[in-house]
Amino acid sequence: MKHINIGIVAHVDAGKTTLTEALLYKTGSIRHLGRVDAKDTFLDTNEQERERGITIFSKQARLRMGSLDITLVDTPGHVDFSAEAESVLQVLDYCILIISAADGIKGRTLTLWSLLKEYDIPTFIFVNKMDQPGASADAVMAELKDRLSDACLDVSHACIDRDGQDAEGGPGRPFSFTDEDYENIAMCDEGLMEEYLESMEPIDDERIAGLIRERKLFPVFFGSALKLEGVDGLMAGLSSYTLEDEYATDFAARVFKITRDPAGNRLTHIKILGGNLNNKDLIGEEKVQQIRIYSGDKFEAVASAGAGQIVAVTGLNETRMGMGLGALRGTNLPLMEPVLNYKVSADDGTDTAVLLKDLRILEEEDPQLIISYEEDVKEIRAAVMGEVQLEVLKRTVLDRFHVSVVFDTGTVVYKETVAEAVEGVGHYEPLRHYAEAHILISPMPRGSGITYDSVCSEDILDRNWQRLILTHLKERMHKGVLTGSVITDVKFTILTGRAHLKHTEGGDFRQATYRAVRQGLMSTRSILLEPYFFYRIELPSDSVGRAMTDLERMKGKPQAPMIEGDRAVLTGTAPAVCIRNYAKDLAAYTKGEGAISLSLAGYEECHNADEVIESMGYIPEADLRNSPDSVFCAHGAGFVVPWNEVRDYMHVESP
Repeated sequence: MKHINIGIVAHVDAGKTTLTEALLYKTGSIRHLGRVDAKDTFLDTNEQERERGITIFSKQARLRMGSLDITLVDTPGHVDFSAEAESVLQVLDYCILIISAADGIKGRTLTLWSLLKEYDIPTFIFVNKMDQPGASADAVMAELKDRLSDACLDVSHACIDRDGQDAEGGPGRPFSFTDEDYENIAMCDEGLMEEYLESMEPIDDERIAGLIRERKLFPVFFGSALKLEGVDGLMAGLSSYTLEDEYATDFAARVFKITRDPAGNRLTHIKILGGNLNNKDLIGEEKVQQIRIYSGDKFEAVASAGAGQIVAVTGLNETRMGMGLGALRGTNLPLMEPVLNYKVSADDGTDTAVLLKDLRILEEEDPQLIISYEEDVKEIRAAVMGEVQLEVLKRTVLDRFHVSVVFDTGTVVYKETVAEAVEGVGHYEPLRHYAEAHILISPMPRGSGITYDSVCSEDILDRNWQRLILTHLKERMHKGVLTGSVITDVKFTILTGRAHLKHTEGGDFRQATYRAVRQGLMSTRSILLEPYFFYRIELPSDSVGRAMTDLERMKGKPQAPMIEGDRAVLTGTAPAVCIRNYAKDLAAYTKGEGAISLSLAGYEECHNADEVIESMGYIPEADLRNSPDSVFCAHGAGFVVPWNEVRDYMHVESP
């Protein structure tokens, strides 16, 4: 039996959960067709999900379509839970992208489309809500081809039989394509086009499935999930045009989620990418206690699971989201990252240490939540995607840990980088310890993150010590010197260093490395970065002037407006701190006819850096946990050398 993992993604309110219900109902997996407004859907079982009418946590269901076994994963549509949805993409074989015929392609849709491309996921498109007044298949197809891909092809008209049987019950073709359809399909691949023009013979299903698998063809289906219209056609497409992956024999898996069951057991959700996993198998130094296959809130405990399956495993406490297991190495983290930062405190007297422990558990489970603790001021801070996520976090802490928390007004998550390359020197030599490290810190293009290299000869510094320096560079987020925000878009390169045959220990190079980075940052000009959002504003054309004035005030970088009749679309980028709450103003002056969608564009130089730096009041010399100074030894005693004098005392000359 063929097994595939299919995800459902869409912008909020496009009908993901409704389509999931329809697929489950049509395949006999559920007997009652649930509705979001009735709060009785199969997968949205969390109380907050039912209250808000949105999906917050990704969940899976099992269903069968003839000889096709499917694990179906419903994902959040709200932008605040983007990372939750993105983490699921890592384990999908195929995806269904839902477009609302009433809303068309939204900004969030474009973000999802980019992610599907980034993760190379074959995609079926379902245009939902075709039963609503004014819905036009032609208009939606034109928009799909224009804004997503010219390889989007309407196949809904060609579906004749969901089960793929002919009139006598034998194997048949569930789709009856016209010559024009075959020509459009052939145009998706140059080689296939040449073959088709020579033979003019119908293209077989396996070749069509191959085009879809290679993301050269995107089948489009139209219907209404609520009324079960067009769902049969989508099911026929999934049955006919999906291919099962081939996997290696050695065990390998990818962790895509961490949760806990009602009993408090830690669950590691994985997709097995090779070999088999059995109860009591060792993964690292931990033993698998139980393997579960979930469908909704219920699960089946199995003795083993094979490649291609998505399972939840108990007994693993050291796993993290994105981690590779077995033969699969490395960690994949979501491209989305939180951009809002809030101080968190308990208003019911709960000790800060207890609250921090509780929040660490939620951080482990939530890819879009980053918890930090500022030791100097004894503050807990939470980085999140948006205000809806903040509300959900507050309710979750109360429900699970019985702690009432409050947040301050918050700010955006700033970052720092360097304007020019600089060599940082760190020396650590208290009595009977010794290490010196020289690290080149070079600026990199925006969005590069942090990369690492070494040009140091092993004749000067042994390979093991160099590896240790690289480990220490990677093991922490290094703070900048302007606001104490994390450093990004730089390359750390080991230039040279020195160890002592007798006195050097592993921890010595940790101190030398940290101090070298900090000394380098203090010695050069740094740049404060702030997050920018892509915005897409749809509004009446007579409100464009007001919007453009607002965008200029918000330091936006607009593109030329697109005006069609009495409606207009404005796109561009703007600082997140300026535009994040603009939806309220937009709704007010357009009398509810305007809408805005936001997605992270990346980090750019802060538009009001001096103001932000002054308001944050960070003093790098006072940050004793991130000292730029070095420690040298003379006459049997260590002494501290200020960062700006270190080069006068260093033992190794710069290359």
